[in-house]
Amino acid sequence: MYDSELMDGGVWGWLRRTRSTPPSPATASERRGVYTSALEQAEQLFRAARTVGPATSPLLIFYGLSQAGRAIAAASSSAKGDDWKLAGHGISQKKESLLKELPEVAVTTEKPGRKSSFVRLSELLNSPLWENDAISLNELWDAIPENRDSPLKDTGRARRTPLKAVPFLMNDDPHPLLSLPVDYFPSWVAEDENPRESLERYLAKYPSVAARDSYPWVGDSSNPIPRFEDRGEGWYSLTINWRMPSGQTEDRKARLSYLETLTRPYWDRPHFFPLLGNSSVPLHPLMTWWAILHTLSVLVRYQPAEWASCIDVDHSTYAVPVEELLKHAMLILPRLIADTINEVSNGK
Repeated sequence: MYDSELMDGGVWGWLRRTRSTPPSPATASERRGVYTSALEQAEQLFRAARTVGPATSPLLIFYGLSQAGRAIAAASSSAKGDDWKLAGHGISQKKESLLKELPEVAVTTEKPGRKSSFVRLSELLNSPLWENDAISLNELWDAIPENRDSPLKDTGRARRTPLKAVPFLMNDDPHPLLSLPVDYFPSWVAEDENPRESLERYLAKYPSVAARDSYPWVGDSSNPIPRFEDRGEGWYSLTINWRMPSGQTEDRKARLSYLETLTRPYWDRPHFFPLLGNSSVPLHPLMTWWAILHTLSVLVRYQPAEWASCIDVDHSTYAVPVEELLKHAMLILPRLIADTINEVSNGK
């Protein structure tokens, strides 16, 4: 179990040290001023969020993330001209949905090319926008690994949560297959009467797992039935194999490099994130957190009575999942901000 105070302090310490020696793209005078001041504001907002409860903390956490987003844009090596400058939110909620149950709040974005924070950062991170094709808060919620066991609303067989690859269990010997366990398949997939068909339906939302040119083999060629292993608490693991693009025997380093093309890192662990809505690629996890926290902050600001009822532990089933999300945000987001600064400044 991580000590959240130590982890949080360590990451903020790293971020503070970058302010005297910013990433190369943020060394230009105007960019540097935004980078350093935005990180200072982000840190203060996050620390302030620790002193209040769920009634107001989403507001502080979101604006802390928003300010960190300005530092991320300033550090981006792919942002040309004034593309690193952010103006406005670029994400909103359909007004009529704000009066519905929390999982049903519908989130939309502006179209590509706008200067707003969500749009510019999504473009810098190769993360999709969905404009008026709204995505529910519930679907966004499930796309955060920490929410795997604390859904807002469990939608059963329609639910998709991130899958985690386990590369340290990969065989070290050279091989023409990338083969490793993948964790967190739900029990209804593993325990289905036809697990292969159930698996194929489930993986339709994970294109990098089930891509035609890298479709996983399951079981063995003579008996291609998925061999799930029970990892407890309703989740299963499955060893999946992909042919290497070269078709040749490759060493461990080459196979890990291929895994990087199929996954997104999240806390140093490769994950397969599900597609949301009609998007053709998964959201960057930073943008998923952004969309969730912006939605919660809107409810805090403009629907205070409704928000108070959502976080009423004695009467609302949403209260504990919200509390858990906000606790995770304080630990996860500083690290995710730091990782994203590294990502954009190195041009990955």
